[in-house]
Amino acid sequence: MSSKRHERPPFRAEHLGSLLRPEKLLAERHAMDSGKGDEKKLAAVTKSSIDEIVKEQLDLGFHAVSDGEYPRHMFWGTFFPGLDGFEEVTDFDVDIFRLYVPDIAAFTESGHKPGETVLCTGKIKHVGSTYVDQWNYLKNQLPKENQSEAKLTLAAPNWYHLRYKTGRAYPKEVYPSDAAYFADIAKAYQTELQILYDNGLRNVQIDDPNLAYFCSEKMLAGFKKDGEDSEALFDSYIKLYNDCLSKRPADMHVGVHLCRGNFVGGRHFSEGGYDAIATKLFQRLNVDTYYLEYDTPRAGGFEPLKELPENKNVILGLITSKFPKLEDIEEMKKKVYQAAEMISQGTGETKEETLQRLGVSPQCGFASHSDGNNVGHSEMVAKLKLVRELANGIWPGQP
Repeated sequence: MSSKRHERPPFRAEHLGSLLRPEKLLAERHAMDSGKGDEKKLAAVTKSSIDEIVKEQLDLGFHAVSDGEYPRHMFWGTFFPGLDGFEEVTDFDVDIFRLYVPDIAAFTESGHKPGETVLCTGKIKHVGSTYVDQWNYLKNQLPKENQSEAKLTLAAPNWYHLRYKTGRAYPKEVYPSDAAYFADIAKAYQTELQILYDNGLRNVQIDDPNLAYFCSEKMLAGFKKDGEDSEALFDSYIKLYNDCLSKRPADMHVGVHLCRGNFVGGRHFSEGGYDAIATKLFQRLNVDTYYLEYDTPRAGGFEPLKELPENKNVILGLITSKFPKLEDIEEMKKKVYQAAEMISQGTGETKEETLQRLGVSPQCGFASHSDGNNVGHSEMVAKLKLVRELANGIWPGQP
């Protein structure tokens, strides 16, 4: 990773990619889910909905425009099922799961099977991008001079690993170890990023609740009870990320978004501050920007930001996307200045200097699941306006 800090992207006012789907799009998707829909009609409604939400983001003053994740059912999209060697399964033994991983626990403790279950069933190989068509449609809705600012969100490389018990994420006859499995995951990500880069993508956000789960005392206790080394696993995920990103071009901005769950209705899955992972997360993970959940006390305080190096940025997720009540803008400003002070204590910079490495956003998307959170469209717009107003008040004239 270059020691030069990336700027624009990220921007002072950001959002995290997923936006509420309009009713016409939800109706078509639900019709497809029930076996009564029409693929061509869904595609047409998806495109018209993207056109509308792109214009709305531009009108609100956002530069890191997304497609709202409208082509997707869930925020992570279809990267893994699109690889050779992975398939979605519906008939599986719940014994394959680490039942203390927060999102798995949320399903099983309420008497449900875990959500979408994708397993490695053979040798992993990238055979074509499932993201590139989504990206190309998005970029073509923007003026050429703005296309490099637009953002595409990607699945985390560890997404279908943490949830499974040791050795259950892949067939032993295909991969003898995590290291061998991760090596092929990294190759697939390298290929995907190059394809997207060649098609003009310069702004990537990887969504990874799994990394934030390592802040959960409940999950860490589960590892300890099973005699597993959670520290070593976290280290292996840092290496996996760095291998995935090792060949990215220098002008491709990559950020990682950490949150503690954002399921239908705004449900979260875990709690715990960043303290336990801060040093490794901020100093060893080779990304440019961290999009961090900070809308409630369950994310802890700003002290871990003392570990942030001078060549990295943080977007503070201070505005909740889960509920419609608007935050007090003056209180949010105070929090931004508090975060800047913590960073300056770690690096020796002035608070004014550290402010230049910060931005603001909602803590997560508005629709990580396509059905969305407990907010309406006008309420989402009010939240986005608040983000833009907050940024304008701290960094006037900056995008």
